[in-house]
Amino acid sequence: MNELHVKTGDTVKILKGKDRGKTGKVMQVSPSEGKVIVEGCNVVTKHVKPRSAQEPGGIVKAESATYACKVQLVCPKCGQATRTGRAVDEKSGKKLRVCKKCGARFE
Repeated sequence: MNELHVKTGDTVKILKGKDRGKTGKVMQVSPSEGKVIVEGCNVVTKHVKPRSAQEPGGIVKAESATYACKVQLVCPKCGQATRTGRAVDEKSGKKLRVCKKCGARFE
């Protein structure tokens, strides 16, 4: 099992590629491939064949997967792209992700 530093719903910043500098929300995570799909980033055009008489075919724009190593989490408190650390919650004993710059927790 491969574990990634991002989860579905996180806000991330793109570090490499044609969309460098853009921020977006993670829509889907694939830990086995090490890839994520970010909303509004890495948009490609796909030629879609109609599956039924009611469904139209044509050229459709869709987000494509990006390697998770090319995105970085954006801290909700300080608003900067940051690395994450681990901390243990005293009450529940669960591991939490923590911002390396300001120490805020990622929920």
